[in-house]
Amino acid sequence: MDTLKTDSLARDTYTGASTSIQIDCPKDVTGLERIMLVAQGDLQRLLSAFLSRTITIECIYSRTGPRGNGASVQNPIKQARQVHLKCGSRILCIATSSVTVTSPECERLLLDEKFALGQIFRHLRRYPEFSLLNVGAQVVDGRRELSRTYRLETEGISCDILEVFPDRDMFSKGEAWLTEDRRLQYSFIPCPGGEPRSCT
Repeated sequence: MDTLKTDSLARDTYTGASTSIQIDCPKDVTGLERIMLVAQGDLQRLLSAFLSRTITIECIYSRTGPRGNGASVQNPIKQARQVHLKCGSRILCIATSSVTVTSPECERLLLDEKFALGQIFRHLRRYPEFSLLNVGAQVVDGRRELSRTYRLETEGISCDILEVFPDRDMFSKGEAWLTEDRRLQYSFIPCPGGEPRSCT
């Protein structure tokens, strides 16, 4: 029997014929939410499957350090970024990331071709190393939030990511949540580490 990611809140244990995933998280987290908590660069795809809708990514900000002579282990390029994962006008998740790029290919995909992080891993056809670092469940302005902090790493790129799901009702109501009265939506959603911005 082998166990992976022992430094993570999500532990994968497997044999030749079995797999078990244990997650340290609040007791009220549902099965569907646990699936999202262990998404490994494919959250956008999972949300699309769940809601049976197209999920888009809106870049809120992107701040990139000097590129110099190109990315390498000796000359890493760093980027701070925040995106919203959206279905139509509704915000499903706010993702704030610190990215370190150490290969020319990943530099090209991220900075020149403007790939989202999940799409970079899919394009590379690499399964990233995943560490779930923190899970939070809290009530903010009367709405139940779910959040996670995690790390994705593969050759050429490393990402530390904070994701906030601003309304857990999405997971229990599904497609019906998308069509609720817009007056029930946020007028402003606090962006982690920044000023509130209009999101509807």
